[in-house]
Amino acid sequence: MRVLWLAAGLAFTALGIIGAFLPVMPTTVFLLAAAACFARSSPRLHGWLLGHPVFGPPIRNWEEHRAISRPAKRLAVGSMAAVFALSLLLGLSWRVLLAQGLLIAVGAGFVLTRPDGPSGE
Repeated sequence: MRVLWLAAGLAFTALGIIGAFLPVMPTTVFLLAAAACFARSSPRLHGWLLGHPVFGPPIRNWEEHRAISRPAKRLAVGSMAAVFALSLLLGLSWRVLLAQGLLIAVGAGFVLTRPDGPSGE
């Protein structure tokens, strides 16, 4: 079972790295999943993710407090709004816009209702 967790962690890490360069793919979600997998399979890789200077703080904030920092919330909700605005500008059908709007509302609601974390930022 440990090998499966490790393989999943490596796959999520790869997706997270790809997401760091592609604006349509999330990064943090995949790295949170990778950290969860590594916590069950590889303390060394889990520690590496937690200690990473860029990706470590949001992962630690989530693992320790189930929190999302205010800057991350602004970025997430702003990105969701930008994607919806682009969809409007592209003239997508009302059904697509409705589905997208509902999913964005759920996602934004989740993000905005998480605590900010110990520092508030």
